[in-house]
Amino acid sequence: MKKFSFLLIFSLLLFTACKKDHVDATSTKTLQSSINDMASSLPTIKQIKFNEALYILKTFGVEAEGDINELKALGKLINGKKVPEIMSLADQVAQKNGIEWASTTPPSLGEMNIFGDETAKESDPNDVKASSLSLATQPTGDDGTGAPTAIQIIPRLVDNTGKPVAFTGAGLEATLEVFSNGVKLSTAKNLMQDNNFRGFNLKFSSIPASKVVDNKIDITVSVKTTAKTFKMSKIGLEVNPSALKVPAPPKVDSATVVQDPAIDPNNPVATPPTDPTTGTAPATPKQPADPKATVSKFLNNVSAQNLTAAFDASSNPNWGSYESFSNPTSGFGSVKSVSVKNITTGASNTNNASVNATYDVTDKNGKVTALKVTFGLKNVNGDWKISSYKINP
Repeated sequence: MKKFSFLLIFSLLLFTACKKDHVDATSTKTLQSSINDMASSLPTIKQIKFNEALYILKTFGVEAEGDINELKALGKLINGKKVPEIMSLADQVAQKNGIEWASTTPPSLGEMNIFGDETAKESDPNDVKASSLSLATQPTGDDGTGAPTAIQIIPRLVDNTGKPVAFTGAGLEATLEVFSNGVKLSTAKNLMQDNNFRGFNLKFSSIPASKVVDNKIDITVSVKTTAKTFKMSKIGLEVNPSALKVPAPPKVDSATVVQDPAIDPNNPVATPPTDPTTGTAPATPKQPADPKATVSKFLNNVSAQNLTAAFDASSNPNWGSYESFSNPTSGFGSVKSVSVKNITTGASNTNNASVNATYDVTDKNGKVTALKVTFGLKNVNGDWKISSYKINP
């Protein structure tokens, strides 16, 4: 009898010792097993909060499409972590996404199961009985001219008469997708805990201007209950084009000047190669005018939007073609005006020069950016050409 008791106690201790206190994301099976082990060691209330934390991380803490990929991404995120670390991480993700959830508050999201059990429980707050989804939109903000800077998008679960359904204590996954001309521009998620859900505040500054067609967007909102996912779309919502996201003027290049391969860097005064047709050394390039004049003329042409002349004053491979250089969203075509404060020559010899310029750039949206730029220039047939462009801190 004593021997049997000893064996029983030993077996229980062995079973307890085999339980994991950290996440093992080697596979989906080990992920689920380790999470179950960790949850079983917690009191009932903390088990619920632990499951809520995992749901927050799976829904908002990783970028993936589909439950399987979300689980894999979640596993990578929390692999090796213990319960306190997971709860802390979920707090950070909730705060970052504006979700009214905290690991220290009472359970608030219903029965969460990150492994896809969609069966309704006897008292499942997420099993909301609704007929459809309604969608209200309202322009918000002011760009200073009376035009909006965002759209507030508010979904509501409604019954078959169109009246909002009353519910509380749920954790319904709400997803907003933004499109223009059939191209998806962005996705956002939030939690609908009741039908007073504040919805989504879609800022125009988060939408790339270059991807919006005819200054209109389409939106689709989905809300996932235990039994069904409801969807609703609105087409052709107008946006304020001046508030859309426009890239700053290109911050490219370094001031590095490419060394002429015909010149030995260890002997900068080496004899230049002989012209094979004449048998004589080529003529030394003439010294062009002050490189400051080239930079000044370039900036004046950009300010006047004479981009053809500005492009002709450059020989910079990083600016690419004229179309790239003059692009209205990512190139100098986005500039409305330039106000020059100071131009000085940094260094200059027969072949190369550098010029420092301080100026303010005003873009087409009226935004002003102060810049300190070093222009690299090279002598091309007796004329200075801008060969590099470096924005300094």
